[in-house]
This record gives sequence, C-alpha cells and structure tokens, in this order.
Amino acid sequence: MAASAGPRPGWSRRAQYSLFFSFLAVVGGLLAGLIMLILSLVAPQSYAVVRGAALDVTAPISGALSEVTTTVTGLVGGAGDYWNAANQNGQLKRERAALMRRMVEARAILEENQQLKAALQLRERTEQAVAAGRVVGSSFESPRRFAVISVGSSDGVKIGMPVRAPEGLIGRVIESGMLASRVLLVTDRANIVPARILRGGQPVISTGRGDGTIDVRPLEVGKNPFKPGDVIITSGTGGLYPPLVPIAKVIRLDDDGAIAVPIADPARVSFAIVVPPYEPAALEVASRPDSGTL
Repeated sequence: MAASAGPRPGWSRRAQYSLFFSFLAVVGGLLAGLIMLILSLVAPQSYAVVRGAALDVTAPISGALSEVTTTVTGLVGGAGDYWNAANQNGQLKRERAALMRRMVEARAILEENQQLKAALQLRERTEQAVAAGRVVGSSFESPRRFAVISVGSSDGVKIGMPVRAPEGLIGRVIESGMLASRVLLVTDRANIVPARILRGGQPVISTGRGDGTIDVRPLEVGKNPFKPGDVIITSGTGGLYPPLVPIAKVIRLDDDGAIAVPIADPARVSFAIVVPPYEPAALEVASRPDSGTL
C-alpha cells in the first residue's frame, strides 16, 4: 500500500491543538450566546446592565474608529475640493487672459476705425487731397526718421508732396514707387518746417532732432516765447506745407527755444493722406534730394 503524500492531522500535535481550541471557541461562543439569551428572557434588568457594560467597553473603540473614519473622509473630501478649486482657478485665469486679449484686439480695432473715419472725413474736407493710404512702416531705432505709406505714383503721389494725418503733419514724400511711398518725417534732422506758435502767431522754425522729438526756435534771437503745452502749427511760408496744420506740442524749454513732440505720432497713426503743395511752384524745390523744406 502506498504511503500518504503528507502527515495526517492525527499525527500533528499542532493541528490537533488547533482543532481542539477552535472547537472550544465555537462551544464557548455558543454557550455565551445561550447565556445571554436566557438572561435576556429571565432577567431583563440584569441583561440591560450587562449590555450597558458592554456598551461602555465598546464605546471608546467605536468613537475612535468614527474619528478615524471622519478624518479620512475629510482629508479625501478636502483634497477633492482643493483639486476642483485649483482646476476652476486655472480655467478662470485662462478665460480672463482670453477675455483680455479680445478686449485689446477690440480696442485696437476701434481705434483704427476711428482713425480711418477721421482720415476719410479729412479727405472729404480737403478738396485737393491726392490719395489716402495706410502707414505700413516707420523707422524708430534709426537716426533717420522715415515712414512708408501704401500709396504711390499710380495714385498720383509725387516726390515733395506733404503728408498729414487727421491729428497733424507727418512729413513729406521723398521717394515714390508705383504702390508705396517713403515719407521723411517731421522728426528727421533733414526736415525743416516753417511754423508759428498757435498762441499769438509768432513765427518759428521746426526742425527734427532725429530722436522722435522736434526742436523749435524763434526767428527773433534773444527771446524765448515758448511755454510748455504750446501747439506749433504750419505757417504756409515757403509754399510747400498748407498753413494751420498742427505739427507738435512743446514739452520743455531750453536756453533759446523748446523741445516738442509730434502731434501726429507715426507709431500711433494708421492712416494718412497725401496733399498737393500749398503753392504748386514749391513742389519743384521740395523734390530735390538735398532740400530740407521751403
């Protein structure tokens, strides 16, 4: 007869003890339950005392377990709330950034539309306007100050013609292609404009400084007639620029003159119009490469 694969429970004392104590535990549990049942039927008051004592013993354990459960639940819930709040905060930031971009775009469109409307109204009021176009580029870092407008000889633009915006004078054409033209700005050192002070009408000379500002000097040496805030306008002298066109605004005084900033800033002007010279004979002189102005 073949031997068994492993020892039987009867041959293992540990297994025998385990079975024995398991049996005793089952029997003890049955006896305890039977005693509690009999006690609850025979002596309900005594059973209530026993049940109260058991409640006193188990209450701290139940309370501790409840606190642990509440704490864990709170931690999980708090982490979930924090995560949701972080997601919502991130979403709100993205929406705010997108809204700010749309507001900036809308403001830029509104400003450009206002400039276009003003340019169109200016052209309607200026019966002899040659052409109107967009300012497509300008030099800010270079010592020379130029701008490019999107109209050229095919639109009737000629070298020497003044260029202005609704706000004021921009400069004059120095190069003209078929579709675009280069404009010498009033802030360039080579651009000299006969002008006068709007307050009082005293004649002055406006000359670009090459740094985005304009130097204004009185014709009468020894007097400084300027005040901060004075508006400088064209005088019409020389016949190139029409009179009464705003040029610049005085920001500070120096020894015998003042420094001004252009009123029609090419950095903010989107549209400009080209006008014929105030006196046609002045166009020939203004079209010379070495001429500053008349």
